[in-house]
Amino acid sequence: MSGDRFQEMRIFARIVEGRSLTLAADDLQLPRATVTNAIKRLEARLATRLLERTTRVVAPTLDGQAYYERCQRLLADLAEMEAVFTRTDPSGLLRVNLQATLARRVVAPALPAFLARYPGIQLQVGEGDRLVDLVREGVDCVLRVGNLQDSSMVARQVARLRQVTCASRAYLDRHGRPASLEELDGHLAVHYLSSSTGRPYPLEFLVDGALRQLTPPCSVAVTGADMYTASAIAGLGLVQVPRYRVEAELAAGLLEPVLPALEPPDLPVSVLYPHSRQLSPRVRVFVDWLASLFGEARDL
Repeated sequence: MSGDRFQEMRIFARIVEGRSLTLAADDLQLPRATVTNAIKRLEARLATRLLERTTRVVAPTLDGQAYYERCQRLLADLAEMEAVFTRTDPSGLLRVNLQATLARRVVAPALPAFLARYPGIQLQVGEGDRLVDLVREGVDCVLRVGNLQDSSMVARQVARLRQVTCASRAYLDRHGRPASLEELDGHLAVHYLSSSTGRPYPLEFLVDGALRQLTPPCSVAVTGADMYTASAIAGLGLVQVPRYRVEAELAAGLLEPVLPALEPPDLPVSVLYPHSRQLSPRVRVFVDWLASLFGEARDL
């Protein structure tokens, strides 16, 4: 396969993944005109239309989707083969999206060591808790907390977070300190809404090894982790959060544990990435580094 054809395949794959010629050009560090001309040559050689272009988005045609799927396999095989034989260090732009609190507490302080080890990699980091369309947004991998819903992604669990049920002292003084699940009747919870369904996550408890789920009524519902904790501190109800996030508040008495004998199940922490990135050297070393980083974190 000629270098020009290999380059055309890389350009085409990036356009499909990002749904944008401009994003593909930026990602591959090429002029926009080079990207446009490469697609024209590719479509002319194959004698078929591969992309549908509108004012807002670029999407593959049926032939384009079939060609893209074959490109994925060929490009992944070629990248793996070259990495084995050239033994060069991974390089290029790596787009990641990280759960905000873990990004600030665990990942960011360790990033200088990662970049010193892989100086050829340039990181572009987004943070948040929302679902990210990795392929459409051109993101290489995401770090997320919670049980996974998207089976179309490759997932690797890197940690499990201990949780605690808690509320403010003022709230418990008003509503009482429950000694059993039955005594939660009449209590309020701060609802944390799922970004995918819009429904609140239930409070979960392990009772004799069995999972019990409860959804007390609420006076406030939130969609962000910081507001969730802040609402509990303000006395608006019960919450369940990873323990590491509220250790300081528990120690200061701003929050108190509730039903400590009935612990919530641990929350998994996972890295997700599209199948098309599975053999990317940049993604592989970053995922391995995250797994090692969380394996060394003892206060989660």
